[in-house]
Amino acid sequence: MYDLFAKGLTVGVFQFESSGMRDFLKKLKPTGIEGLIAMNALYRPGPMQNIDRYIKRSHGEEKVEYVHPLLEEALKETHGIIVYQEQVMQIAQVLAGYSLGGADMLRRAMGKKKPEEMAKQRGTFKEGAIANGVDGELSMKIFDLVEKFAGYGFNKSHSAAYALVSYQTLWMKTHFPAPFMAAVMSADMDNTDKVLRYIHDCHEMKITVQPPNVNLSDRDFSVYENKISYLFCSRISCWL
Repeated sequence: MYDLFAKGLTVGVFQFESSGMRDFLKKLKPTGIEGLIAMNALYRPGPMQNIDRYIKRSHGEEKVEYVHPLLEEALKETHGIIVYQEQVMQIAQVLAGYSLGGADMLRRAMGKKKPEEMAKQRGTFKEGAIANGVDGELSMKIFDLVEKFAGYGFNKSHSAAYALVSYQTLWMKTHFPAPFMAAVMSADMDNTDKVLRYIHDCHEMKITVQPPNVNLSDRDFSVYENKISYLFCSRISCWL
């Protein structure tokens, strides 16, 4: 299954079907669920700029560095790059002495971007870091780095659930290709562009997509003798 992810054969697969995501999968070549979890979280507006760095570090092509040694505990699993919201909370705990509840309040404040609250949190973070032996100026650089990510970051618990469903979806596509493709085309029946893309993918998978047939077709895309048929006569039919 991970070989298929590594080849980007994920059209129709939950969370992994966009062309950009498939390109990154080919570069990362994930070998386990952790890779899928990370990609789910990285492919978001905030951390997306770090995808190439994450891939290079995961392959040992770039040295893993930490802005401060205390950050290694929180960022070791993601090669020194902030990927998950839980890491934001852990950084606040380890670096600036936040309680777990306080760290969650910091995460929420960063997400809402309220100037007054952020000014308060910035002061609290700096004081806590200095008390923990961290240089005040460096602590503010780390705060800015965390703040930039936190507004758009994804939590790992959510990303892990997504990754599991993604794996299960690709498993279905691999072992039951014709029924799977019929199902995804039926689900996106109102989106002509997506259906045409799925039909192209069927051709790539050597699955025959038949024109409407009054004797075989159902009201949705259906499978008969491992071939997909469709009843509704629309622009899509012209492409079959």
